[in-house]
Amino acid sequence: MDQGLIHIYCGDGKGKTSAAAGLAVRAAGCGKNVLFARFLKNEESGELKILDRIPEIHVIHLERSYGFFSTLSDREKDEVRVMYDGLWRRILEMASDGSYDILVMDEFMAAYRYGLIPREEALAFLGKKPEGLEIVLTGRDPDERLVELADYVSEIRKVKHPFDRGIRARRGIEY
Repeated sequence: MDQGLIHIYCGDGKGKTSAAAGLAVRAAGCGKNVLFARFLKNEESGELKILDRIPEIHVIHLERSYGFFSTLSDREKDEVRVMYDGLWRRILEMASDGSYDILVMDEFMAAYRYGLIPREEALAFLGKKPEGLEIVLTGRDPDERLVELADYVSEIRKVKHPFDRGIRARRGIEY
C-alpha cells in the first residue's frame, strides 16, 4: 500500500463508527498497524474493548468522557478544548512517525465543527499527510473542504431508528 487514501463515513445513520472499526480490524488482520483515536465519545463503548485486544491496533484512550458538547458548562467546554488539543498533538506526532499504516479519527467531524481541533491545521495535515498513511474520518455533516480532500465519501443515511420511538442506546448494539 504505497499510497494512503482518505475515507469519510458520514451521515445521520447508525454505523459510521462500526464501519471504521471494521476497517481497522480488516487492516490489522492483514498485518497493518492502526492508530485509533476518538473525539467526543464515551470510553465505555464496546468496540474499544475488542480493539484493545488486537496487537496491531493502538487505541488512544481519553482521560475523561464528557456528554454532548452542546450540553456542557463553559468550564467543561474549556476542559474539553484542552484535552482535545493534547489529543490532536499526540495524533499528529504518532501518525507522522511512520509507525502506522491506518489512522482512524472517530467523530472527527464534530471535533472539527466545534473547533476542538485547529481546522486549518487539520486541513493542512490531511492535504500533506504521510504518503502511505490511510486516514478514516467519521461523523455527521463533513465540511465541504474535507469532502474535497477525501478519496472515499460514504454516507450512512437513517431511514428508521429506535431512538425516534424513545428507545435509548443499548450496550453492545449502539455503544
